[in-house]
Amino acid sequence: MKKPNQSIDATMIDGAGSLLSLIASGAATSRAELLEASGLSRATVTQRLNGLLASGLVCETQDTLPSGGRPTRVLAINAESGFVIVANIGETHIHLAAMDLQPAILAETTLPFSITSGPDVTLAQIGDAISALAKDAQKTNGLFVGIGLSLPAPVDFKRGCVVGPSVLPGWDEFDIIGWLKRRFAVPVYVENDVNLMTICEHKRRFPAIDDMVFVKIGTGIGSGMIAGGRLFRGAQGAAGDIGHIQFLSDDAPLCRCGKFGCIEARAAGWAIARDLNARGFHAETARDVIDHVDQRKPEALMLLRAAGRTIGEVVSDVVSILNPSLIVIGGTLARGGDLLLSGIRELVYQRCLPLATRNLSIVLSTAQEDSALFGAAYLILDDLFGVAKVEQLLERYSNSDGVPLRADG
Repeated sequence: MKKPNQSIDATMIDGAGSLLSLIASGAATSRAELLEASGLSRATVTQRLNGLLASGLVCETQDTLPSGGRPTRVLAINAESGFVIVANIGETHIHLAAMDLQPAILAETTLPFSITSGPDVTLAQIGDAISALAKDAQKTNGLFVGIGLSLPAPVDFKRGCVVGPSVLPGWDEFDIIGWLKRRFAVPVYVENDVNLMTICEHKRRFPAIDDMVFVKIGTGIGSGMIAGGRLFRGAQGAAGDIGHIQFLSDDAPLCRCGKFGCIEARAAGWAIARDLNARGFHAETARDVIDHVDQRKPEALMLLRAAGRTIGEVVSDVVSILNPSLIVIGGTLARGGDLLLSGIRELVYQRCLPLATRNLSIVLSTAQEDSALFGAAYLILDDLFGVAKVEQLLERYSNSDGVPLRADG
């Protein structure tokens, strides 16, 4: 395999963007498939593919495809030809990782985090960690391709900023992309954590499913939606914010968003913790709730089952509107297993029409805690290797002269 950090002659990969995009997406993984999918002549495909192979951006894997004669080796992006750095801001910590183009983790680090720190202090922390990770990653993986940031807040994806009330005070309308781009000369992506977890679930477990909904039930409640095989964000990036759908009643509880009757205020981890405290049990977070569930305390079991039915009410509305074939339940409270899931299923199958539930599966997520990080990496790579931007990516490789863009900070 060609060393990825070697100087790349621009003439070798001139016009090869469409082929690179087809290989990256998996739409074409052999010479014959490239020829058919690209519509280019055999000579042009051969010339441009040879350039990509010689540059080290594309490699032939050990996997083979039947070809009617001699098996042909599968073409793929060389995972060692670049790297991304992704960060996930959680409740108390920031998890960062440098990943290759597979993506797979090259190195990672964790920083303490307080929601009272504000964006300037937090991004300075993240920036220092990115610089350290990039310094090591660029020695083995060449070009610094991009940065992805996962936030536990509503995000306007097009502008890359937090919008509206959230658990991150001081972040509303802050120019996160602009701040990071002043320090790093790479593309920057900012997205809501649930959307990124949705992308990860779809890519890793259910790539053949075109229409699915991922519901994260933790300290808060949110969802991400895959429609037609792609993440659906809505006009402003607010699609999937089911935690703040309101069911009003005379005793509607106050939500932390300031409104009454939100699903979060009835069934999120913080709301169950509130109700457990009222019954004399100490609980502050979704993890505390699950600890009580694991200890089989009747009050916790009862509240989690009731939360499942409450969430099932709003999920049934989602099913009626979107008609997905799959609902995936994740987040900390999903560790409650069938106790939570049975309540959701009960309400969905009770309230939805048979046509909407005929082939519907409702399952628990198997995602790990780093799923938002991997979702961020997939987001970056899918965008940069997409048809609209792949030529820009090739230009960056051509102009790097074998020296990666540096994160000097």
